[in-house]
Amino acid sequence: MPLRGCRSRRRRRARGHLVTRVLVTGAAGFIGSRIVALLRGQGIDTLAVDAMIPEAHGRSPAIPDGVTRADVTAVDTMADLLDGVDVVCHQAAMVGMGVTAADAPLYARHNDLGTAAVLAAMHRRGCDRLVLASSMVVYGSGSLRTVDGEPVDQPPARDSAHTDAGDFEYRTRDGRLISWELTGEDAPLRPASLYAASKVAQEHYARAWSVATGGSVVALRYHNVYGPGMPRDTPYAGVASIFRSRLAAGQSPLVFEDGGQMRDFVHVDDVARANCVAIDADTRGFAAVNVCSGQPISIGEVADVLARRVGGPSPVVTGEVRPGDIRHIVADPARARELLGFTARIGPEQGLAEFATAPLRSSAC
Repeated sequence: MPLRGCRSRRRRRARGHLVTRVLVTGAAGFIGSRIVALLRGQGIDTLAVDAMIPEAHGRSPAIPDGVTRADVTAVDTMADLLDGVDVVCHQAAMVGMGVTAADAPLYARHNDLGTAAVLAAMHRRGCDRLVLASSMVVYGSGSLRTVDGEPVDQPPARDSAHTDAGDFEYRTRDGRLISWELTGEDAPLRPASLYAASKVAQEHYARAWSVATGGSVVALRYHNVYGPGMPRDTPYAGVASIFRSRLAAGQSPLVFEDGGQMRDFVHVDDVARANCVAIDADTRGFAAVNVCSGQPISIGEVADVLARRVGGPSPVVTGEVRPGDIRHIVADPARARELLGFTARIGPEQGLAEFATAPLRSSAC
């Protein structure tokens, strides 16, 4: 699928300077590599850097052509790379929900320290525009209401008696059903995992840097990203990749709870295009923006689409509830459309059907 969406090479920044050079961190990764391909395909001078961490690339990774290996947590290293750079597109991060609490230092180093170092290097070199890869996980359970329209700040923990009986929805303490609604960028940040805590920290560092320096930040809160080149066979892989791996092995996708968990799945090419648009945007200060398809879909439907497309075994609904799992989180796409002029082009039904047979990336360790 061709990558499209950037404007021409001569692009004017908000402060009257031309964007002639972009540095992309995490450039060998799933999303970063697509951003680099899109920018370079449009003739943008793009410096691609990646730390090649083993959690993402295995223990002895081959460095892709056109990518410079660099430790993004090292301020001096990053400052040296920022010569002539107008915008930093910061994708480098350790992703996924984590395996155990022992993963906390990894998230803190790669995500929190990495972002702080990039910001310090930008300040040193006078680069004042950042596009930051954030995530829907910052919202926790997202925006919720009772069936009679009352907003719910934080849902009570689900009762095991209800989940054991197959009722997985949130309920108020007096038993009223709680329903999901579209989550906008002004929703409270309530991280419920180590990864989520690190993404909130990245945003807070970026916001504070913006206030201190007058720099501009667009934090793109990705929802469930999928597409060709998605990592597989790693405990940090996304659910679509995990379903794909099981189908490739002739096994049924395992769907937790009842499969009714609602999400927004957004294609990686749309995510790359959102970054290109954000690089070009006329923004001031700090702005957070959802990047999503705008077409909610259940986890069970995702598994069904993939299984049907490859003629594999039907998904198995386990009824299992994993601690810390969020029942529903669905994005409001309005701000992306209004602030950036961005609307996703690839819907989940089309995109997932194509993804079912697309090549994945092996992360053999």
